Amino acid sequence: MAVAVISMLARCAQAQVEYVDPTIGNVSILLVPTRPAVYLPNSMVRMYPLRADGVDDQIQSFPLTISSHRISELFSIMPGNGNASAFDQEKTTPYYYSARFETSGILTEFTSTERSGYFRFTFLDGKASVVLANRMPGDMKPQEGNAISGEERFDNMKAYVYGEFSGPVTLNVDDHGDSDRVTASEQGTKTLEFRYGISFISVEQAKNNLHHEIPAWGFDNVKAAAKSRWNEALGRIAVEGGTEAQRKVFYTALYRSSERMTNITEDGRYYSGFDHQVHTDPRPFYVDNWLWDTFRALEPLQTLLNPDMEADKIQSYVRMYQQSGIMPTFAIVTGPYACMNGNHAAPWFADAWFKGVRNFDLQSAYEGVRKRSLEDTLLPWRLGPKGLLDDFYAAHGYMPALRPGEKETYPEVHPFEKRQPVPVTLENSFDDWSIAQLARALNKPQDEELFLQRAANYRNLFRSDKAMMWPKDAEGKWIEPLDPKFDGGMGGRDYYDENNGYTYTWDVVQDYDGLIALMGGAQKAEANLDQLFREPLGRSRYEFQAKFPDSTSMVGQFSMGNEPSFAIPYIYDRLGAPWKTQARVRMLLESFFTDTLQGIPGDEDGGGMSAFVVFSMMGFYPVTPGIPAYDIVSPVFDKVTIHLRNGKDFIINANQTSRENKYVQSIRLNGKSLHQVWFRHSDIDNGGTLELMMGDTPNTSLGSSSDSFPPASLKIHPENYER
Repeated sequence: MAVAVISMLARCAQAQVEYVDPTIGNVSILLVPTRPAVYLPNSMVRMYPLRADGVDDQIQSFPLTISSHRISELFSIMPGNGNASAFDQEKTTPYYYSARFETSGILTEFTSTERSGYFRFTFLDGKASVVLANRMPGDMKPQEGNAISGEERFDNMKAYVYGEFSGPVTLNVDDHGDSDRVTASEQGTKTLEFRYGISFISVEQAKNNLHHEIPAWGFDNVKAAAKSRWNEALGRIAVEGGTEAQRKVFYTALYRSSERMTNITEDGRYYSGFDHQVHTDPRPFYVDNWLWDTFRALEPLQTLLNPDMEADKIQSYVRMYQQSGIMPTFAIVTGPYACMNGNHAAPWFADAWFKGVRNFDLQSAYEGVRKRSLEDTLLPWRLGPKGLLDDFYAAHGYMPALRPGEKETYPEVHPFEKRQPVPVTLENSFDDWSIAQLARALNKPQDEELFLQRAANYRNLFRSDKAMMWPKDAEGKWIEPLDPKFDGGMGGRDYYDENNGYTYTWDVVQDYDGLIALMGGAQKAEANLDQLFREPLGRSRYEFQAKFPDSTSMVGQFSMGNEPSFAIPYIYDRLGAPWKTQARVRMLLESFFTDTLQGIPGDEDGGGMSAFVVFSMMGFYPVTPGIPAYDIVSPVFDKVTIHLRNGKDFIINANQTSRENKYVQSIRLNGKSLHQVWFRHSDIDNGGTLELMMGDTPNTSLGSSSDSFPPASLKIHPENYER
């Protein structure tokens, strides 16, 4: 076993981290930018400079950690007098950050371990001064030995910090009511270092975390160890060929796919926001997952690269359910978060299970997602027991929409997020299909049949005369008048959610066969899919984006900037035209994922979008989580080698691939010719070589026969694709 681990580390020793550019996407298309964050994979401490975006010339301060994606920055430190300052000479990497402030000339550097951080400040005038402050209600106190401790309160829980300075400092505490501001200063000191530990358990545990992970002073040693850790993580995938820009985009996406979930276990204990207790457990406890975004590509990517960690993450969800009584979809550090719609723990669990991840309590996991489907509300942005609208859904198979001008009469409906009747119906149809697959694995035939019936609910909202998913009222009548491009209020939420009817028409990943049949067959469905990418907005772009700010980077009515779109270009593989998938995906990657400040087409959302990039640039994609199979697309690299945790390698050779040679001409898997454009997860897990011959002209016969299509049916049995 030790030999295998050493061998794997040796294979992963290449310096892929040098390709990572954390500034990619630091200026948003419309909403939230990415941040140049420093962290180790899946670690508690995450730091980035607090400023508006990547072109803001002032830094407000540096948080000591980020509690959860987009939720809150905890504590802060700032050199000098603590005020916002202009800066330049910024350097960003996953393991190290530095910037020099313009007026004072102070150089700020940072590196980290999993639960601890390390700042080094260099003062040209020899007058060392830094300011630590609470960002949330709390306090800070001087401790013996040039140390400081602090506490912050947020969302019914606490965070703690314990930190030490490298030399004697004078600590002055300024009480600001419900928070403190501490100035640490020392004359005649050019370099001042500050190392600290973070905890959700206690100050004493924060101190333990610091002394375990940074037991001695030595900034450069910690920085070197962090760099090595990133090279090991990113080296799990080695790419050859492509352009410098493509390698930067790829490895930056892989870096952003490594941030969440976050392991918050501290010396075998963790504080759970799901029951507000400290637990002792030999397995790590992970939080901070936005499954509406991440079940589609991020979790399948981590299942492939880190199956043991994936089992621990799923078991964390099981414990969350046992502690709180609800199976979360957005599991943040403070507990279950009412956000978005769906029951997307179900496809995540099914995807992992049928790809061989078994080290979790499937029975309890199943119990949790079953309860979430049948006993809890399906309403968006709500948690709690089911209500009358949920009873309607159970009886009629769809969430009813209000007619134009009709006022909402159910107080449970979120006043801004509304009912979102089409995505609630479609997303839960897929989630229920996933529960049916888990029921089969557990030999529960009655449940399997029940959830397969519910998985077909999407059909109740398909309007054949429009060939689109369309909202219905409680009487079963189509909502009219309705413009599926633009109606429904902000984000289309009266009927859809962040995207319009054109996107949601294709959101049936568990049953493309059924959707294609509803459209009148493959020829009509292919024409509809072509038109999706060509259909005009029907109004000015600024008018469209003002109502649909999440639906960005449009190609016709296709939105590259929002997660329900990810699988859509791959539907051509199920229509006998995989060459169109190859062309579309290449175009989308080249157009919207670049090595620039605006190089991400929408909200990154914790790795959800970046994982789409990692898969698609490698040349395959998990279209239906829960089915252990991947569609083959057009690799941008000559060679991709995936170093698996079992010690085997899976290699993708794309012979003669280039910007022009984006079409797959022929496929060989382990020397055997394939006439299909998909392969099984087990083909990767067993190790081997996928050989693609590329060309500049579509091979319209490859993958064109219906008997070679990827699995696409509601009745499909995922276990048939395990081997």
